[in-house]
Amino acid sequence: MTVSPMGRISRSFDSTQRMSARRIALGAGSSMMAIALLLPAQGFAQVAPAVPNANSTAPAQTTATTSQADPSPQPTAPAPADPVADAPTEEGAIVVTGIRASLASSARIKREATLIVDSVSAEDVGKLPDVSIADSLARLPGVTAQRLEGRDQRLSIRGLGPDFSTTLLNGREQVTVGDNRGVEYDQYPSEFFKNVNVYKSADASLIAAGVSGTVDLRMLRPLDQSQRILAVSARGQMNGIKNLNPDSSRYGYRASATYVDKFAGDTLGIAIGASATMTPSQDERYNAWGYAGAGTAASPFVLGGAKPYVQSNELKRYGGVATIEWQPSDNFHSTFDALYSHFEETQHLRGIEFPLGFSSPTQSGITVNNGFATATTFSGVHAIQRNDYNQRKAENFSLGWNNDLKLSDHIHLNVDASWSHATRTDFLLETYTGVGYGGTGPDDTVKVTQQANGTYKIVPTLDYTNTNVFKLTDPQGWGYNGTQAVVQAGFLNRPSFKDDLKSLRASLNGEFDGGIVRGWEVGGNFSRREKTSAYQSFFLCPKGGGTNCTVASNTPTSAPIPSQAILGKIPLDYLGVPAVLALDPLYLYNNSYNSFYDNRPSSLVRDNVVTENVYTGYAKIRIDGELGGKTLKGSIGTQVIRTEQSSTGQIASVVAGVVTIAPAKQKVVYTNFLPSATLSLELVPQGYVKIGASQTMVRPRLDQERVTQDVSINTANIQVNNTNPSLNPVFTSNGGNVALRPYQSTNIDISLEKYFTGGGYVALSGYFKHLTDFVDPNNSYAYDFSSLLGALTPAQQAIVVANRLAIGNVSAPANTGRGEVMGLEGTISLPFKAVTSALDGFGMFVSGNYTQSTIKFISNPTQPITLPGLSKWTGSGTVYFEKHGFQARVNYRYRSSFLAEVAGLSANPTYRTARSEGILDAQIGYEFQDGFLKGLGILAQAKNLTDRPFVTYQNDDPRQVIDYQRYGRDYYLGITYKF
Repeated sequence: MTVSPMGRISRSFDSTQRMSARRIALGAGSSMMAIALLLPAQGFAQVAPAVPNANSTAPAQTTATTSQADPSPQPTAPAPADPVADAPTEEGAIVVTGIRASLASSARIKREATLIVDSVSAEDVGKLPDVSIADSLARLPGVTAQRLEGRDQRLSIRGLGPDFSTTLLNGREQVTVGDNRGVEYDQYPSEFFKNVNVYKSADASLIAAGVSGTVDLRMLRPLDQSQRILAVSARGQMNGIKNLNPDSSRYGYRASATYVDKFAGDTLGIAIGASATMTPSQDERYNAWGYAGAGTAASPFVLGGAKPYVQSNELKRYGGVATIEWQPSDNFHSTFDALYSHFEETQHLRGIEFPLGFSSPTQSGITVNNGFATATTFSGVHAIQRNDYNQRKAENFSLGWNNDLKLSDHIHLNVDASWSHATRTDFLLETYTGVGYGGTGPDDTVKVTQQANGTYKIVPTLDYTNTNVFKLTDPQGWGYNGTQAVVQAGFLNRPSFKDDLKSLRASLNGEFDGGIVRGWEVGGNFSRREKTSAYQSFFLCPKGGGTNCTVASNTPTSAPIPSQAILGKIPLDYLGVPAVLALDPLYLYNNSYNSFYDNRPSSLVRDNVVTENVYTGYAKIRIDGELGGKTLKGSIGTQVIRTEQSSTGQIASVVAGVVTIAPAKQKVVYTNFLPSATLSLELVPQGYVKIGASQTMVRPRLDQERVTQDVSINTANIQVNNTNPSLNPVFTSNGGNVALRPYQSTNIDISLEKYFTGGGYVALSGYFKHLTDFVDPNNSYAYDFSSLLGALTPAQQAIVVANRLAIGNVSAPANTGRGEVMGLEGTISLPFKAVTSALDGFGMFVSGNYTQSTIKFISNPTQPITLPGLSKWTGSGTVYFEKHGFQARVNYRYRSSFLAEVAGLSANPTYRTARSEGILDAQIGYEFQDGFLKGLGILAQAKNLTDRPFVTYQNDDPRQVIDYQRYGRDYYLGITYKF
C-alpha cells in the first residue's frame, strides 16, 4: 500500500491596516519613552564601563574577529575594566563579589552589546545566582518559566513558548532530550556556566536564532582567569511535604567541583568541572477528566471523572565539563569544549480513577450553584486503583572545537566544528486493580463536593485497601487491540528518542580603514540534525492462560493481588479518600502479568525519523563610528538558508479487521532569506537607543514534520446513497506533514537604556513581530485517497469510484496562520548606594513585561488563538543586601494565566490554560573574608515559599479545574570553599 505525499497548504488573510495602526502607536509611544528616559539625570552622569564582549569574559580588544573562541555575534569596542566588579584586591580593600558582581557583569554585557540582550552572570566560579538555570533566566524581563514536576524546566520569551526559541551552548545549536526542540534546562548543571545570554534581536552571524529569542549558555574560559582556582560545593535539600510514597524520600543533595589553571606561560588553560545531584519532589495531584452537562441550572456542569494521585519524584544527575584553551601567539587561538550530562528520573504514582459523569453511575443529591454541581452523589461506581511507575534515562553529549587564525593585520579566519547528541528512554508502567472485570463486582457510592480551590473532595464507601475485594483486573473493560477486546489490567509505554546534530562553520572577517563602516564578515554553516522517535507499547493482563491477552481466548479477567507486592497503605485524605493500596508495580510487572504487543494502527505509525540538512550562508558589515557627534555601532547583513527536510516512517490502516502497514518516505527542499540590521546610538552619555529590524524563523516541532499517517477506512460508508462523504467519509487520515515550512517573523525591536554612576541601569524596550507561516496543528483538508483503492474489494472499488467517495479528510499540521505579537518590557537594576551611601550593600532588580497577540488560522479567521506559553503580564522583583561577606536576597516572580504544555493521555503532550501564579524565593549566606576560613561560604535557600500550586483549567473557565498539583516548599543548606 502506498500513499502519495500530502502537500502543503498555505493561505493568508489581509491584516495590513491593523498592523499599520499598531506600528504607528508603538512608534509614537517609543518616541515619548526616549525623551523621558534619556534626559540626563542629576547625580547619574557617569556609569561603570562595560565588558567588551557580550559572549566572552576576555579582556578588552579592538579586533575584527567576531570571536576568538565562539561563533556567535559580539560587540568589539574596547572598554576599561569595571571599577566595581574588577577592583584590585589591595590589602584591606573590600572586593565586591556575589550578587552585586553578578548584576554588574550582566549590566556590562547588556550595555556593550549592539543586539538587545539580557544576561545572567555567575556570582563566582561555579555559582549562578539561583538553584537552576531556568530559575535565573525567569528573573529577566520578558522571560517566564513553566514548572513541571515542581521544577522550572521550560522557558517562554516575550510571550512565545519554548518551541519559538533556540538554545545555544557557546554559540552552537543544541539538541534536546525532550520530545521536540524545546530544551529542558534540567540537563545542564548550572555550576558549569559563566553567564547565560538571552538575545532578543537578531544578527546575520547569529546562526539558528529563534523567533522569540535565543538563549546562549556560556562556559568559563580558563585563559581569562587571573589565577588558579579550585572550588568545591555541597548542598543538602529537603522538600516541605513528607514523602508521599513508601519507596521515596524527601531529602536530596547536590555537589560540584571546579578546577581552573593555566600553564606554559599562560598560553594553555584548562577548566574541569564535575557535578552530581539527587533532587526529590513530592506532588499532591488532582486531575479531572472534564465536566459533563451544559453549565445551566437545568443541566449543570457535573464532574465527568477524576484521577487523584500522590506522586514522588527523584531526579539523579551527574555530569562533567572540560575546556582546553590554547593561544600560543596573537595569531592563533584554539578552544575545545566538552560537556556530558546523564540523568535518571524515577516517579512513583499511586491513586484512583473515578469514572463519574461521563460514565454510567446514577446521580443523586445534586446541589447547583451558578451552573455548577457543587455536590453530587454517584452510585454504581467502578473505580480503577492505580499503582504506576515511570522512569526516564537520558544522556547528553556536546563537543565543540573553535580555531581562530589571524591571516593578516586585518583579516581573521574562524573555523568551528561541533557535535551535540542526546538519547532518552522511558519506561512508563501502569497497573490497575478493581473489584471485577468490566463493571462487575461490588458497586461503590461516591460523594463529591467542590472545594474552594476548584478541586472536588471525593469520599467513597468501599475500602480501597481491602485485598479480599480488590484484585488485578480491567475494572472498566477498556482494553481493545483494534479488532477485539483484551483484558487490560495494566499498560506499558516504552518510547525512546535519539537526537543528533553535527555542524561545521567557517567565516572570514576583517576591518576597513577609516569611515563609519569598520568591518565585514562572510561565512557559512552546515548542520545535519536527525531525530529518531521509536515507540513500543504493551497490554498487560493476568497470567494463567489465553493468547495475546484477548478475552475470547479465555485470558483470566482478574487475579489476586500477591502479598509480595503489597508495600502498605497511602492516604489520599487531602481529597477525602481515606487510603489506597501501595503496591510495587515492578513486582507485578515481573511476576504477575503477561504482555501483548500493542499493534493498533495508531501505535504502529508513531515510529519515525526526521532529518534536516541546513546550509546557511551569511554576510554583514559592521558599523562603528560617530554620527552627528554621537557614537554609533551596529551591523547590517543577511542570511540565506537552504533546507533539505525529509522523514521516513510508516502508514498504517485497518480494513475488515486486518492491520496493514507500508513504509513511507518524503523529502522537500526550500530556501529562506533573512535580512537583519541592528544599531546602537549613544544619544546622551551612557544613554543608548538600540534598534533592531530582522526577519527570523524557527522550525516547527519535529513530531509535526514526520511522514507517518494513521489511515482509517470505514467500509460501512461505502454505499451508493452516501451523498455526503465529507460527513460520512470512507477514508480519513491523521499524521504529520513533511512539507511544513518554518514559522517566519518580521521583527522590529527598540530598547532605551540609561546606565548610572555607581552601577545599575534602567531600560525600556518595545517589540513588534508579524508572524507568517504559523503552524496550525489541528489543520484538516480534503485529499484524494484513490491510491488506496487496492485495499478494497473490486465491488467496493466500483462503488467508491462511481460515487466519488475517494475524497476523504486528512488531519495534519499546515502553515495556515499569521498574526502579530507586540509588547513592552522594562527593567530597573539599582544599587541603593547610587542614591545614598547609607544604603551601601542594598539594591534591587525589577523587571516587567506586557505582551499581546493576535494569531488566526484560515480555518477560523475571526477567532484568534491563544499562544502556548503566553502570559500577558509577567514580572519579577529582587531585593538584596550584600556586604562584608553577608548576603541576603528575596525574589518574587509573577506570571498571568497562560497556555501550558502538559502530559495528556499516554504521556502525549497536550495544552491547557494554567492559572496565574506568584513564586517567592529567598536566600541568605555568609562568606568568610579572612583567616584560615577565608574562601568558605555558607548558604541557605528556600523556593516556593508561597507554596503556590500549579493549576490548569479548560474552556477559558477558571472554575473548570483540570489539574491541581501542589509541590510544596523546597529548602537548601550548602557550603562552598574556594582556594
